Amino acid sequence: MNKAILVGRLTRDPEVRYSQGENATAVARYTVAVDRRFKRDGEPTADFIPCVVFGRSAEFAEKYFRQGMRVSISGRIQTGSYTNKDGVRVYTTEVIVEEQEFAESRAESEANRSSYHQSAPAPAPSAPAGDGFMNIPDGVEEELPFN
Repeated sequence: MNKAILVGRLTRDPEVRYSQGENATAVARYTVAVDRRFKRDGEPTADFIPCVVFGRSAEFAEKYFRQGMRVSISGRIQTGSYTNKDGVRVYTTEVIVEEQEFAESRAESEANRSSYHQSAPAPAPSAPAGDGFMNIPDGVEEELPFN
């Protein structure tokens, strides 16, 4: 079984392009920085995993995902290779996203984004609503598969 589950932060806003042809499909690419559980001296403390998502999910990522936001994704690992313009073989590994979701509340995300873009400390995130659920972002209701 080929299944990858990642929780991490977006290194930048998703980049979206559309496929060619009569039925153009959105293709979003983003990178998730995933902290390593065990850290050794001199080694990186995070892995940077390239992710690709298609269709309506790609459009959702373009609309709602932002740099620094904590997300949870699941999908499959895909490897490949190509020859670059210099004739060198380049090997690729990426996660083809099947499911993606927010992994923090909007308040936490905004607090983290403001600390990411400013040198001043971010305000402490407010506690989630009493029910423990996060609010649905504005405008997403028409994209949900249920009412």
